[in-house]
Amino acid sequence: MFLEIKQIKKSFGMGDSRIEVLKGIDLEIERGEFCVLLGPSGSGKSTLLNIIGGIDGADSGSITIDGERIEDMTEKKLSLYRRKHLGYIFQMYNLIPNLTVRENIEVGAYLSDKPLDVDELLHTLGIYEHQRKLPNQLSGGQQQRTAIGRAIVKNPDILLCDEPTGALDYNTSKDILRLIETVNQKYGNTIVMVTHNDAIKDMADRVVKLRDGMIRKNYTNEQKVPAMELEW
Repeated sequence: MFLEIKQIKKSFGMGDSRIEVLKGIDLEIERGEFCVLLGPSGSGKSTLLNIIGGIDGADSGSITIDGERIEDMTEKKLSLYRRKHLGYIFQMYNLIPNLTVRENIEVGAYLSDKPLDVDELLHTLGIYEHQRKLPNQLSGGQQQRTAIGRAIVKNPDILLCDEPTGALDYNTSKDILRLIETVNQKYGNTIVMVTHNDAIKDMADRVVKLRDGMIRKNYTNEQKVPAMELEW
């Protein structure tokens, strides 16, 4: 099993104001699988994503990625691990404003021993002709494409997406979802995506529904729906 999550618990706050956000999460995800974490606000899905990504630590439990336990790593090793094996896509694009599209993506390439070809990636992302532009010269969709490029150019084992279409309109959202679908099929990255949009679950291999810090449903889609056919 590629990604194993065992009995992950996480609380925030102290004393009377302490809130249990994750109450013992068990989950297994195969290499190359597209997994959607679905749930309402406050269900714990973003917290779980941040723990998988090593951005946040769990109170107890373990996460093993390709045989390596995250909690056994020193801070230095964890930082190196994140750099080499994980890619992050957020709702906010977090691009470097004074770098061009191409340079923003190349920043990701520098972090990898086995980066993807930048030119090929620019074509796949549909932003080759915009490569010399700065972020403030781009639409929201083009900025998100650039952010996806920066995340996947290092060819990460796992791509973590936190509401990647949250700030985009309907048609642009579908374009971005199709792009993430293409990345999964073309490069074979394992994808874990957090969303509150129920329709997105139909394009995933695995759907995990969270509520009140617990997994309520965990199933695989027998018949996936292509991103462009999703409606909401």
